[in-house]
Amino acid sequence: MLSRFLSTLADIVHTPQLRRKLLFTAGILAIFRLLAHVPVPAVDIAALQGFFAANQFLSLLNIFSGGTLANFSVMAVGISPYITASIVLQLAAMVIPSLKEMQREGESGKERYNQYTRMLSVPLAVVQSISVLVLLNTQGLLQSSQPLVIISMIMTLVAGAMILMWLGELASLYGIGNGISIVLLAGIISQFPVAILQAVSLASSQRLFTNAVFIITFLLIIALIVFMNEAIRRVPIQYAKRVRGSRTYGGHTTHLPIRVNVAGVLPIIFAVSIMLAPTFVGRLMVGLDNPTLQDIGSQLTIWFNPISPVYMSVFFLVVFAFTFFSALIFFNTDDIADELKKSGAFVPGIRPGGPTKKFLEFVVTRITLVGAIFLGAIAIVPSIVQAFTGVQSLAIGGTSVLIVVSVILETSKQVESMLVGQNYEQYA
Repeated sequence: MLSRFLSTLADIVHTPQLRRKLLFTAGILAIFRLLAHVPVPAVDIAALQGFFAANQFLSLLNIFSGGTLANFSVMAVGISPYITASIVLQLAAMVIPSLKEMQREGESGKERYNQYTRMLSVPLAVVQSISVLVLLNTQGLLQSSQPLVIISMIMTLVAGAMILMWLGELASLYGIGNGISIVLLAGIISQFPVAILQAVSLASSQRLFTNAVFIITFLLIIALIVFMNEAIRRVPIQYAKRVRGSRTYGGHTTHLPIRVNVAGVLPIIFAVSIMLAPTFVGRLMVGLDNPTLQDIGSQLTIWFNPISPVYMSVFFLVVFAFTFFSALIFFNTDDIADELKKSGAFVPGIRPGGPTKKFLEFVVTRITLVGAIFLGAIAIVPSIVQAFTGVQSLAIGGTSVLIVVSVILETSKQVESMLVGQNYEQYA
């Protein structure tokens, strides 16, 4: 395994095009991490970090932002407005025919679709910036509440989100892998050392059994994620024979690979965004003067504590439901059945057209059930372990590990395909 890794690394170093792409991606990530430490003025950073450290859910949110929230840097809003805009437009494409047609129009349609995503990201970034500032204000963490200062802070946070979106798109265009995913990966990995040090510091003060459970759970989660990420269902495909003159075309057999986890990490990212709302609203209500609203806010905060049964149940159900919904979006059985019919291909024993569509829907629904249970379990396993062991450093969670492992696997596949392409060109 080590020799294969070293051989692949040597091939990367000796491939100029791939080397340039990797260096460009590394440069983009360096700029992101540099900007992540540029603070927004008029915020008590020391008190803010204490506020985040005292709340497990905010600690998880800070991990997703790459530590930019606790530092309240210009990148504090992060890449989430762009991700939310992408999800909203993908959902809208299901009910708006023009958006769906735009996705089929090749590069020009894709560019227009991406432009709509960028435009939608701006108001979402504004809303998220205002929400963060309102939350900080209720906790007394803002050093100034003057309108001009607040407006400048909102503009700074929105500008940071747009710069990060631009950096991600540059990484996609000139670097390796999906730039947005790479940026998200870099932010999460930057918080790994902190989480590991916290876990090590607890080793001397807590029972050996607790730390053993933490390590074993972490390793099992990684192994399960790798297994499920690579799991596919192969649907056999037969091409009809066509005779033209003295030659016979087609007649060969192949397969249509359908991933068990069709939607990837998107459902779990969407669920985290949904689970933000109750906690955020609860903390806003606690800061109000109305005793009734304060009680409601306190109850919401208790219910949606990461180790409460209500939080874990709702989190699992949201992930489970959105996994099915995302599978229908990303695996369009209508389009696939039509493409198979046009190319003269069919599933053995299934008639082309409508019957093929129904068969594919049945297959996707059945394997997505497994994928949905897997994602839901990954989302709540850290909370379950926290509830039984009391290890607070598990804020890094299965969600973060899922994103990290998935992005690394997809990027490594792209690197391998580029290496194969380079070798083919050399000997062609």
